[in-house]
Amino acid sequence: MPELNIDFTWGIKIPLRDGVQLNATLYRPVHAEPTPAIFTLTPYISDGYHPRAVFFSQHGFAFLLVDCRGRGNSQGSFEPIVNEGRDAYDVVEWIARQPWCNGQVTMWGGSYAGFDQWMALKEFPPHLKTIVPVASPHAGVDFPFFKNIWFSYEMQWQTYTSGVTRNENLFQDQSFWIAKFRQRYLEHLPFRHFDRIVGNTTTIFSTMLDHPIPDEYWQRMALSEEEYRRINLPILSITGAYDDDQPGAMAYYRQHMHFGSEVGKAKHYLIIGPWDHLGTRTPAQEFSGLKFAEASLLDMNKLHQEWYDWTLKGAAKPEFLKDHVAYYLMGAEEWRYASSLEAISTTGRRLYLNSSAGMANDVFHSGSLAELPPLDSQPDAYIYDPLDVHMAELEREEIKNNLSDQRYDLNLFGAGLVYHTAPFEVETDIAGFVRLVVWLEIDVPDTDFWVILSEILADGSRVRLAEDFLRARYRESLTAEILVIPGEINCYQFDGFTFFARRIARGSRLRLVIRAPNSIYFQKNYNSGGVVADETAQDARTTHVRLYHDAEHLSYLELPVI
Repeated sequence: MPELNIDFTWGIKIPLRDGVQLNATLYRPVHAEPTPAIFTLTPYISDGYHPRAVFFSQHGFAFLLVDCRGRGNSQGSFEPIVNEGRDAYDVVEWIARQPWCNGQVTMWGGSYAGFDQWMALKEFPPHLKTIVPVASPHAGVDFPFFKNIWFSYEMQWQTYTSGVTRNENLFQDQSFWIAKFRQRYLEHLPFRHFDRIVGNTTTIFSTMLDHPIPDEYWQRMALSEEEYRRINLPILSITGAYDDDQPGAMAYYRQHMHFGSEVGKAKHYLIIGPWDHLGTRTPAQEFSGLKFAEASLLDMNKLHQEWYDWTLKGAAKPEFLKDHVAYYLMGAEEWRYASSLEAISTTGRRLYLNSSAGMANDVFHSGSLAELPPLDSQPDAYIYDPLDVHMAELEREEIKNNLSDQRYDLNLFGAGLVYHTAPFEVETDIAGFVRLVVWLEIDVPDTDFWVILSEILADGSRVRLAEDFLRARYRESLTAEILVIPGEINCYQFDGFTFFARRIARGSRLRLVIRAPNSIYFQKNYNSGGVVADETAQDARTTHVRLYHDAEHLSYLELPVI
């Protein structure tokens, strides 16, 4: 076994301004002079990050694993995402005063530990010199809801982080969680009771539900316009095309690019890889039926080390960062670079929705996506009955047989619409954020929509590209509730699609699916127009959805084409 050549100190207590002490484990090079220090602030119990700590301490940094307040061996009570900014400030300044630190402090981590970095920056501790937030959720953007639609997973995660232990076996018992998701769904129980259904009422789940939109409660845990303007340190943001927290990671980046100073923005770099959430820290060449080239396997430890060496030790900039934005073009299997997100795509291609005689209800009788706008056509229609639970049985088969979600498109049960392009005549690179504008009529005060864009290869296989959601009452603003007047035709803009970059193969088609998110994995909207978290079967109202695509109501998909 090679010698590690690191010193190790367990059980360090870091005092916070309110008297609470956080528990930390310190790793540092043997006999080292004072060095820059890295820390991660985690609710997932610090021992799980031992290999990362060893790596960075072997490469010339002090590294601290710090348990969030109320978790692991730290004092206090854990309240998700509420205290991390102030606590991280105190940790930064405490570390900077230690004899083994040279006064330069940074952070490491993804997901929750990526959020922590943004919250630390929000407090502007003087000795925080750079951050590398990875797969960072953003309060009110993708945590604990997306577009004000909640996920069943939220109670699974809150149980994972309940008490002081890791609770990993319970968290990973998918049979248990699927059973609880199904119970709530099949029995039409109110989403507000989900903590009781699961058997864990110790969380702040109910408190969060009292804030169903990005109101002041969530805004306190996000950066303001003025705070973005004050940023003046190097930042490396990392996310993935299939990262569940890509909306949050991108929100931080795009808001900084919008509100930040020119000096601050010039120091912010962005990497978007072909990864899922876990892959943003440990890239995998294959997941969920997708497979990528070896170029996708970015060495994250090496990249972080080079970034810290550059920003804290005066070494050369990491060779990988050839421009401010690096993105992986799937299909071409290569990294591309741009000066900004806006510089990636050179043109927008508009594809108009149309159909023949209002037929667009499945993949075999679908509507079309074409460059010529329709002059006169009949609207397409589907029916969404909140009491229809067919999808739960399909999902059970998907889980049992470990299938992809290909059959979601094939089994809409009449509750959705499908549109296809013609086969692509040449390879086409699409990279950026797609946008969908549709004219819809519903006969209830509210309902939810889920739109999914996929590539259908010549052999019939499917590659999911991006998706978006929208609750009808928030069609004009996520913070302004405007119930629908039944029978009124309204314009709905889906502008929350995730970023993707893919070379669409010759012979492939694009498929757009518009449907209700009638699934065990989402909060169910019963269409009454009331408080969705409190709705049950008694509130259920069937909605008849009509999608218009005529000369007066042009519905279209915009593609960012390179």
